[in-house]
Amino acid sequence: MQKPEKKFNCGLISASIWTNTKTVNGRTVKLYSVTINKAYKEDEDWKHTDSFNIEDLPKVALVANEAYKYIKLKSTDSDE
Repeated sequence: MQKPEKKFNCGLISASIWTNTKTVNGRTVKLYSVTINKAYKEDEDWKHTDSFNIEDLPKVALVANEAYKYIKLKSTDSDE
């Protein structure tokens, strides 16, 4: 199973950054995607959801912002 390149957590909310490569015009480029989810425990099992309540939204915004900054900084580094 593939692991994320980077993961940001704020409590039970996390943003995972995934990478894939693609050839465009003969050049290999790195493509990023982000998943955001919330962990919760049901009985004895940990599960994940991509549904959030209103109290979760500041944490969603925080991990999304960190993911954005990480990707933008990586993109800037590769341009040089």
